[in-house]
Amino acid sequence: MRLRHPDGTTVHLAYCTNVHPAEELDGIVAQLSRFAEPVRARLGAGRIGLGLWLAAPVVTVLDTDPGAVRALRAELDRRGLEVVTLNAFPYTGFHAPTVKKAVYRPDWTEPARLAHTLACARVLTGLLPADAARGSVSTLPLAWREPFAPDRHNLLRRHLDLLAEGLAKIAADTGRSVRVGFEPEPGCLIETTGQAAGLLDSVDREWLGVCLDTCHLAVAHEEPGPALARLAAARLPVVKTQASCAVHVDRPDDPAARAAVAAFDERRFLHQTREAAAGAPLAVDDLPEALAGALPAEGPWRIHYHVPVQRELPPPLRSTRPELTAALTALLGGGTARTDHVEVETYTWPVLPGAPTGTDLVDGIAGELAWTRDTLIDLGLTLEDAP
Repeated sequence: MRLRHPDGTTVHLAYCTNVHPAEELDGIVAQLSRFAEPVRARLGAGRIGLGLWLAAPVVTVLDTDPGAVRALRAELDRRGLEVVTLNAFPYTGFHAPTVKKAVYRPDWTEPARLAHTLACARVLTGLLPADAARGSVSTLPLAWREPFAPDRHNLLRRHLDLLAEGLAKIAADTGRSVRVGFEPEPGCLIETTGQAAGLLDSVDREWLGVCLDTCHLAVAHEEPGPALARLAAARLPVVKTQASCAVHVDRPDDPAARAAVAAFDERRFLHQTREAAAGAPLAVDDLPEALAGALPAEGPWRIHYHVPVQRELPPPLRSTRPELTAALTALLGGGTARTDHVEVETYTWPVLPGAPTGTDLVDGIAGELAWTRDTLIDLGLTLEDAP
């Protein structure tokens, strides 16, 4: 789905397929038929975007078989689907019974992460529509924060330099430009936009920047305006934006609120929790710790649990949808577009309380895309795609 910003920028809107569990090529093609094409039909759109998540084994197959890339591109075209962005954060096993901190491995000190990300970029050049200005790949915020010895920073810098060199070579070889965005996330080396500005200070900004996940931004209690000002001061481009909402608890000391939030305590994903406080937010690495009393519950909590962007949570909880709207306004509501790839990323549909399946999931994803599309239109963008 494409929208035109008043400054002339084409903004690509997609949903991220990391909500679906397939980790082999036939399964990914089946997802297009079972979910993506019906989502497009629900929206009455001639074309919608996908932010493909491709597990490492699939990327290896595609990277070594140009015919497989052409076949996947043909499947996308036939179904009215386009891909301008890949989510390369999860490496593999993203729908295992328990993922938690395993999602951060391999990290950016490991050669496997560099090789995988460059392979994703090469594959993406074969999937990009001919008229797309560029592609994007999102990746993890370097590494989980601990244990992380200071000498590993040299490995990080070396791998980021090699990443930029590799992306430049891909552009020279293919004529297609792909940028990589590092996605700040609670608990990682890069949790905030300030940390992004510090740790990415020496990167090649032609090829590398930030993937701004609005759930993570809200959990860190960052205001969108100042956050974007920090990135602009550091000259870090917003390569990609992930439109997402967190769980917000105004009164975590209220027994009813604690009972409501306990329904989101599940074992697959990590749900970092932050409590608003003077200075930096108080932090725990997972929701069970917060519920067990590791936070004082004197200020509002925000929980890294992606909830559907078009739905409000019933009281005494709420979603951070107002914060998402504020972030989209700061990014795209002014005279200049500050991002051109927007990806709705609610990967938690399978573990939501009362998780939907089948047609209910199709309706849910279509609802998220419709809400985001309409919000962008309210900001002054116009829909490019004809039904």
